[in-house]
Amino acid sequence: MSTVSTEETFVHPALFYRTDAEYTRQTVAFLREGLAGGEPMAVAVPGPNLELIRDGLGADAEGVLFLDMTDVGRNPGRIIPRVLRGFADAHPAGRVRIIGEPIWAGRSAVEYPACAQHEALINAAFEGRAVTILCPYNEARLDPQVIADARMTHPTLITDGHEESSDAYDWEAIVARYNETLTPLAETAVFAFGGDKLPEVRRFATAQAARLGLAGQRLGDAELAVAELTTNSVVHGGGRGTLTIGTEAGHLVCEVRDAGRLTDPLAGRRPPQPGQIGGRGLMLVHYVADLVRVHTGDAGTTVRFYFSL
Repeated sequence: MSTVSTEETFVHPALFYRTDAEYTRQTVAFLREGLAGGEPMAVAVPGPNLELIRDGLGADAEGVLFLDMTDVGRNPGRIIPRVLRGFADAHPAGRVRIIGEPIWAGRSAVEYPACAQHEALINAAFEGRAVTILCPYNEARLDPQVIADARMTHPTLITDGHEESSDAYDWEAIVARYNETLTPLAETAVFAFGGDKLPEVRRFATAQAARLGLAGQRLGDAELAVAELTTNSVVHGGGRGTLTIGTEAGHLVCEVRDAGRLTDPLAGRRPPQPGQIGGRGLMLVHYVADLVRVHTGDAGTTVRFYFSL
């Protein structure tokens, strides 16, 4: 398996597979190509697939970083800053090679839009960088719409070892498509806040989250997320906003809505620059939450985050 690249070319192929044997053969070939070129390599895929690749590499697995994507990538919004950029930025000299599988059959319908947007935004996050990221897709288990979206988020497609350019590639269209209006939460508690109510809204959020079953470090993480988002609303979102808290499918769900509009599609996914002050709020929310969904438009922005109960 080979991909055309130059020193400053970002390479982002989708790998379509149907069986474990096919998966192992093609991912191991991809990694052995990187080994031959002396490239730093990381593999972030669901646990069972992680073992397929590790076993397929044998002794060569020693020099590869292995990460379980169901853990490090549970929230798709933290994969770019924490996993992909985290590894690539740690190896700034020469080309870096990564396998990332953020979409698997166990992903929920609530998670999927964030997954699709993540795959699209990789193209913006790594434009002009000497990085190769291979994204496997199980054609036998994933919905046909997922496969169709993959053809739009990846400029290169690999099937049965055959590589071709995608005639459907349009990552910006996928970002726009899944910028969905979020359905209202049921059985909620609501708090309208302004700059003078920030301490009060945080106390309200903590009390409601504890009442609904969140505890320990997770309760502290939820309080941090609410603090960051409500402060952003006051500073960047028109000076005020609304916090809504409820539950959905075994999750605590918190939503902050304000009149601001996000114009940077990578907001919350750019690691801070050395010495940077501020601008980390949404990224921190991505880091601590199990899922983050965002809708932004002329009428304002809604950020909804989830914590498993």
